[in-house]
Amino acid sequence: MNELKVKLRDLEQRFSLFRQQQFTFIASLDHTRENAHDKTRPVSTLAQVQNYLDHYCNNATDKRILIMFLDLCKDLSEFCSQLQDINPKSCSSDDVLEKCKVLLSCNNDMTSIRAKYPHDEVNHLSCDESKHHYGAVISVLPIALDYLREGIGVIESAQYEAARNNSSHWRPNYSRVRIFSIYGMVS
Repeated sequence: MNELKVKLRDLEQRFSLFRQQQFTFIASLDHTRENAHDKTRPVSTLAQVQNYLDHYCNNATDKRILIMFLDLCKDLSEFCSQLQDINPKSCSSDDVLEKCKVLLSCNNDMTSIRAKYPHDEVNHLSCDESKHHYGAVISVLPIALDYLREGIGVIESAQYEAARNNSSHWRPNYSRVRIFSIYGMVS
């Protein structure tokens, strides 16, 4: 479990670095959307960001930040799958790890999602148009990290319950144990 927490901490640090470059990311999306003549519709899928990177990105800064974003999404998705493999309660309809996996899938339409308090990434966008066009793509990473933190909490509590149940079932069998006293052997 400690290895998973270390990996999550690493992903959180990478997100923190990305968050510091949010305005560069928005500017890169703006440049590539302009090159794609796609300024009217919001950025709604990770596949759309990948398409901008592959076909409409013409400078190194834009490529670097879009690659950083997509790599972080890919790594979060892989970590989510890793957690699902060890999660005893996965595959239920309300499973946070399943929600995370769907959120990070390439063609998931994320136009309706927005990160809420305590996340302020969307609030840092400059105007309503930016919030409308980029609010979803900015919200993906903090929401996915919240799901992963919650997923680790579910796994930890399940492991704790399993350990507690195993220890409560263990009772010494006194019928077979010989008890010695000061005066001799008592059975």
